[in-house]
Amino acid sequence: MFRFKFLIRSNIIAISFFITALTASAQQTIRRIAMQPEWTQDYPPFRIVGNVYYVGSYDLACYLITTPKGHILINEGVAGLAPMIRKHVEELGFKFTDIKVLLTNQAHFDHVGDLAAIQKQTGAKVMVDAGDAEVLADGGNSDYVFGGQGPTFEPVKADHLLHDHDLIKLGNVQIELLHHPGHTKGSCSFLLSTNDRERTWKVLIANMPSILDQTKLSGMPGYPNVGSDYANTLKAMKNLHFNIWLAAHSSQFNLQEKHHYRDPYNPAAFVDQKGYNEALNTLQMAYDEKLREKSK
Repeated sequence: MFRFKFLIRSNIIAISFFITALTASAQQTIRRIAMQPEWTQDYPPFRIVGNVYYVGSYDLACYLITTPKGHILINEGVAGLAPMIRKHVEELGFKFTDIKVLLTNQAHFDHVGDLAAIQKQTGAKVMVDAGDAEVLADGGNSDYVFGGQGPTFEPVKADHLLHDHDLIKLGNVQIELLHHPGHTKGSCSFLLSTNDRERTWKVLIANMPSILDQTKLSGMPGYPNVGSDYANTLKAMKNLHFNIWLAAHSSQFNLQEKHHYRDPYNPAAFVDQKGYNEALNTLQMAYDEKLREKSK
């Protein structure tokens, strides 16, 4: 219990450090986010399917993809989460320093807050959707919502820029990047195939295109085509084919309802086309409502 409280307190302090440097609207959003304990609450790591493992917190989803040539980590959480991620990787029986590639669904402080720390600890290569390269390099200062008044996370220069349908290859793993901009300019999803003794599974790690309150779909100074990007992303995501879907936040795909850590390995619990469709429909309705607001 003490360790859990310490993790929450230390992460809120790390996030709060940046709040005073932000605009009023961004400050309000980040304050609300920083007070969400589930972002730093521990959650038992587990094998989802094949060589795909969950190593994040209760709500900030981080994924370890293992290969004989080293491992891939997708998402690195808020500032201060690296010790928890490392603990989870090692509890699963893997070496943290065997992580060779670092990816992220989006360059916001809740998903890349400890990217710099993990890069330093592992020496892994950072690969990012080209649309998020600038905001990653300046620590979020050029973000179209949160930017303009200084960094919101430690800056990281990407080692390699990725584009739509590029393949990330390591060992026997091949991950396809899907460019899904809107939430950030370089928001992206990842698609890969993995095997177990029963079958081959196609896995989508989705960046769900939620819309921040401050976003104006008519265009933002730092992102004139944000509205059309959201529209194109929603359309593209409705046409994806997969067996299992996951997301950047566990709450977006109801992880805690699907996973019971005392149960045996059960990838079928994450087969949920209906849940995916409902989530996208909800996001489409939010987009349509924003458009109506713009026309008033």
